[in-house]
Amino acid sequence: MKFRETPLAGAYHVEIEPNSDERGFFARTWCANEFAEQGLSPAVAQTSISRNERKGTVRGMHMQLPPSQESKLVRCIRGAIHDVIIDMRPDSASYLCHYGVDLSARLHNALYVPPLMAHGFQTLEDETEVLYQMSDFYAPDLGVGWRWNDAAFGIRWPITESVTIAPRDAAYADFDAEAYGEGLRHASAASKSKAMADGSRT
Repeated sequence: MKFRETPLAGAYHVEIEPNSDERGFFARTWCANEFAEQGLSPAVAQTSISRNERKGTVRGMHMQLPPSQESKLVRCIRGAIHDVIIDMRPDSASYLCHYGVDLSARLHNALYVPPLMAHGFQTLEDETEVLYQMSDFYAPDLGVGWRWNDAAFGIRWPITESVTIAPRDAAYADFDAEAYGEGLRHASAASKSKAMADGSRT
């Protein structure tokens, strides 16, 4: 596999290296050793699939707060998507910056999303399916989200008319940096306190 750095530190565009012959090709799409060599989480706690019937469907932007350390490997296995991530790490040089890349079944490419990056996508074709590999378990109480077209992020989506989106995703309030920072500090402090308490009981 080829790991290509993105403008957001820790996020990688992952490409296959196919071995081709008259039958077609064979290629590795994931390897714990290769991910670990890149300093990326090799853990896989859950795998999910997203089926999207219509072109222009938007899902996102979603993320889990600490103590979750969820990273994702996102791959389009049917159709095509415009995949987008936002750096939500306040201490990062690219805080609140975003990166987008087209993923498709034709290209067999993927995007590695590290913890504390919001993720979402828009389908570019009807009947598109997306496969997620997550390093941590889904925890609804740790989930947060932001609106796909929030001016605070300035994301240029390929399709802006006749968009299909869940009411919850469409109704996210405008991004509030102060409120987010406070919530993240609270979640991080609670995570550290729990870890210390768990450690004292061992």
